[in-house]
Amino acid sequence: MSLRADDLLYLLKTRGPQNAQTLGAALGMTGMGARQHLKKLEEEGLVASFERRAGVGRPKQAWRLTDKGHGRFPDRHSDLTLELISSVRELYGEEGLTRLIDKREKSAKEVYDTALRACKTLEARVEKLAALRAAEGYMARVEKAADGSFLLIEDHCPICAAAAICQGFCRAELHLFEEVLGEGVTVARTDYLLEGGRRCAYRIMPD
Repeated sequence: MSLRADDLLYLLKTRGPQNAQTLGAALGMTGMGARQHLKKLEEEGLVASFERRAGVGRPKQAWRLTDKGHGRFPDRHSDLTLELISSVRELYGEEGLTRLIDKREKSAKEVYDTALRACKTLEARVEKLAALRAAEGYMARVEKAADGSFLLIEDHCPICAAAAICQGFCRAELHLFEEVLGEGVTVARTDYLLEGGRRCAYRIMPD
């Protein structure tokens, strides 16, 4: 697959559905050139086109990732992970699985606490947290709002398969963010992959 094709998949993953003109502009090429690449990706089953209405006038063609397209972004050894979760649940029950998730959360907290220790402001802590999450495969980034809050966006979930059968992983991550960002901070999930969102996102607000 060409570099341009990979770039198009990445843009659709991180920005959601887009039209060819917008995608082309982001890559320094014409809308027609982007459309040609998109057609090839559509033939491979990685993207799909649809009609999207934007204001007055006829609907315009836009493009989005298919399930196969989303699958191009790795889920950390999902088959093995699912098998291990099922085995833990069978051998030790839900209590054993909860202890496993707690242990994972504790280990992550130690790593995050160490990395965030030198950060003097909430913004610095959020940016560092996003960098850590990005390194773990979450395609994480931060947007700052006018009201002083921050949006931690994760465009990909490398443990999605595990979270789908055990949402304790998701609850633990939300709690982990609250813990490492410190007192006086509220963290609220605003977008959730497992509830039909195209990504997970968290609003981080100073109290």
